[in-house]
Amino acid sequence: MDNTYNELTITIPPQMVEFVADYVSNIFHDGIEMGSDNIIIRSEKDISYIKDGVEALLHQLDDNMKFSFQEEIKKNEDWIGVYQDSVEPVVVGSFYVKPSWYEDREDKLNIQIDPALAFGSGHHPTTFSCLEFIEKYIKAGDKVLDVGCGSGVLGLACAKLGADVDLCDTDPISVESTIENFELNKSSYNDIWEGSVYKRKSQYDMVIANIIADVLKLISKDIVKATKDNGIMILSGILDKKEELVLKSFKDYELIDRKLKGEWVTLVYKK
Repeated sequence: MDNTYNELTITIPPQMVEFVADYVSNIFHDGIEMGSDNIIIRSEKDISYIKDGVEALLHQLDDNMKFSFQEEIKKNEDWIGVYQDSVEPVVVGSFYVKPSWYEDREDKLNIQIDPALAFGSGHHPTTFSCLEFIEKYIKAGDKVLDVGCGSGVLGLACAKLGADVDLCDTDPISVESTIENFELNKSSYNDIWEGSVYKRKSQYDMVIANIIADVLKLISKDIVKATKDNGIMILSGILDKKEELVLKSFKDYELIDRKLKGEWVTLVYKK
């Protein structure tokens, strides 16, 4: 262990904290600590690339958003342990999403996500809403694609409900994390690949894409092509002020459900 470590504090609007933490977790796999209006990232390795990635993401979401970065070098301590102590499990319908140091619940479908590996653990409103809609619309035996799988939590939920799951992500670290989390949960998937939906080899009863509105617009045609006739498309990661962008991109399809949680919208379409 080195004598010092690097610490990056990102100060952002409170409603963006969990979303940005979820993004950071897909490119960084040590401790991430969330405050009411900030995220603290610590590592003995260089973490300057995280600042560049977050800055680009926030400008893409809103050019007028106020945010700041503070970089420090500090004396080493067990900051992963401190972070783990702060993580709570979350209950979403039949699902119990928890870190490894919590016991399973016999009355729930347990999904174990270790925050030291990836953050996507059900706390963010978009993940929460997707889990609710997955349980509402999925059927055992459905063929499902999770686009932008992140930690794999949504694909794991589908597998727990008896679906045949494929997953993909453009970030190789996310693909690796998803594989690890499926192994951790003793669950199986059919296929996983680095890249987006355009690489798929078949059609699906359900396609889930919890990304951001601009990317959903960009890949909307590929999402539709990947979905079987009468299939379900669950679209999330949509800030309420960007909802119209997605509505226009999928205007030819039937909007059958919608959930607004905080400033985040999740839409369900039937093809």
